[in-house]
This record gives sequence, C-alpha cells and structure tokens, in this order.
Amino acid sequence: MQWESLLLRVGPILAFLVCVTIVAELADGLGVFSTLAQEAARLAQGSVLGLWLLIVGVAATATAVLSLDTTAVLVTPVVLALARQLDLDVALFAYTAVWLANTASLFLPVSNLTNLLALSALQSHSVRDFAVLTWPAAVTSVLITVLTLAVIFRRSLRGRYQQLPAQPAAHRGLLVLGMVVCGALGPALLLGVNVVAASAVAAAILVVGCGIGARSLLTWRLLPWRLVLAVGLLFILVQIAHDHGLGAALGRAAGHGSSGLALAQLCGVGALGANLVDNLPSYLALEPAADASPLRLAALLVGVNAGPLITPWASLATLLWAARCRSAGVAVSWRRFAARGAVLVPLLLTMSVTSLWLAHG
Repeated sequence: MQWESLLLRVGPILAFLVCVTIVAELADGLGVFSTLAQEAARLAQGSVLGLWLLIVGVAATATAVLSLDTTAVLVTPVVLALARQLDLDVALFAYTAVWLANTASLFLPVSNLTNLLALSALQSHSVRDFAVLTWPAAVTSVLITVLTLAVIFRRSLRGRYQQLPAQPAAHRGLLVLGMVVCGALGPALLLGVNVVAASAVAAAILVVGCGIGARSLLTWRLLPWRLVLAVGLLFILVQIAHDHGLGAALGRAAGHGSSGLALAQLCGVGALGANLVDNLPSYLALEPAADASPLRLAALLVGVNAGPLITPWASLATLLWAARCRSAGVAVSWRRFAARGAVLVPLLLTMSVTSLWLAHG
C-alpha cells in the first residue's frame, strides 16, 4: 500500500518535470531568456546597478514560474555571456543566478520539486493557498539574498557600461508565443489550474508552434530522462530508508510544535540534511516530522530550498549551474562558494523563518 501511494504521488511530479523542462528548453531555443537579458541591458541605460537589479528580476521570475533548474541551466549562460560582452564582473552574475535559483524557489509549487511534494502533503491542494502560506518567507529569502549580494559585490555594482546593438530574433512570432506561454503559466496556477495540466498545455502549445515554424528545436534531447530516473530512484531509496526506521530517528532531531524555536529547529535540520546529502532526499526524509502542519511544512521548505548553498551537492540546481559555468569558461571556487554560503544561509534562514512565524504563527 505504501508503494502504491508513493507511485500515485510521484507520477504527477515526474510528469510535471518532463513538461516544464520542455517548456523551458523550447523557450530558451526561441530566445526568450536572451531577449529578456538584452532588453534588461537596454532598459538599464548603461547603469551596472540597474542592469543587475533587472537580472535579479529575470532570475527570480524564471525560478518562481519555471523552476530553479531553469535558472541554473538556461538563465546562467545567458547572463554570463551578457556580463562578458559588457565587460562586467562575471562572478556577480554567476552568484546571482545560483543563489536566486535556490532562494527564490519558495513562491509557487512549480518553483521546486520539494514544493510539489509539500503541496500533495497539505490538506489543501490549492496553489493559491500554498503561495499565501510561503510568501513571507519567499519574499524575505529573496530580499536577504539580494542585500547580501549587494554587499559582497558592492564594488562591481558601481560604474557604467557601453550598450551593445540588439540582436534580432530568429523566430520573432514564436518568440512572442514563448513569452506569452511562460508569462501566463504563473497566473494560471494562481487561478487554480492543475499544475500538471497547466505545464502540459504550455508544453503542447510550444511543441505545436515549433513544429510549424522551428522544427529544428524539436529533438529527443528535450526529454529529461536522466533527471526523471534520478529523481525516481531518490524517491525509492528514501522510502526504503523510512521503512527501516529513518523517519523515527529524524523525527527526534526535528522536534515538534509550531513555536518560533521549533520552526527554526526543523528548518535548520532540513538545511543541514540538504548540505550533507541533497535537498530532495532531505525533504522526503523529514516530511513526516512536519506532522502535516502547514506551518512546519513551510519551515522545512525554507531549510531545504534556501539552505543548500554551502556544499556543491546540496542542490541539483547548483551542480547544473557549475556545469554551465565550466562550459562558459568560468572557474568555480568551491571553497569561496562554501564561505559565502556560510555567511548567507544562517542569516537567510533566521530571517525567513521569523517572517513565516510572525505572519502565520
């Protein structure tokens, strides 16, 4: 019975993963993200600070609406290329992408696979209820991230750059279609459209559109089979571990109750587990310790979503980001990554859980 319920729970999540990956990859192929980056450079009118704030908006929105992996895989190379073209600090834009890929993933169920799991665990399966529950922590998480980045890279944010001529889009009509589909996905979810249905319709629209005007984008590489198999295997392994007593041991470490300290304890254990292993198995292992409490589930999400910024393996998005950085010729110092994460994470978790408790406690 446990395995049947696991299959019923995992199936829709894996279906969403396939659909949203198709949407993100086709949107990237149509030039949605590169066009947004170019438009940001134009709107900033030579101001490095203005451009960076606009890129923050692009990264946070891509994470919230299309998932953190979209930002790590597709937004990262675009902003790195833009930074190089404008002769700006590449590290500023690299860290902006990876940090916001994780810390901006609390807004909607689609922002992170852990959120979809939490949505299925909540008594209410409403996307709107989820957003209402997590918004204090989500907003706080992004604000703390942006402020920390601004302090660390304060020198890089000064000065101006020379604008480059705009690059014409190869498929202008389909580019507009891609922007409309991506832009409509978030509002559709908030209006109550089923997560899997919304992502499937979005994928179908873009596949049909590309089939008419950009067939070269339709390849088997659109399907994330390796990722689906890896995620499915994680579910199975965690279920086996639970069957052998993992849940009871973690329940003692995570504590009980919905006081500020109790929420901080659960959040901290979630972040620790994510940095030791990975955020997805950490969430799966600790979900029973949330006691089906919406507030405790939200605190756990803060820990496993915004907390995995110290070790490289804490989040799949971070590993994907590092691969994109290497492809772009950008060196990643994991020692520096860990040191900066060790500064951000405790402050971010404390402030985010506090805002959650003040809003709903």
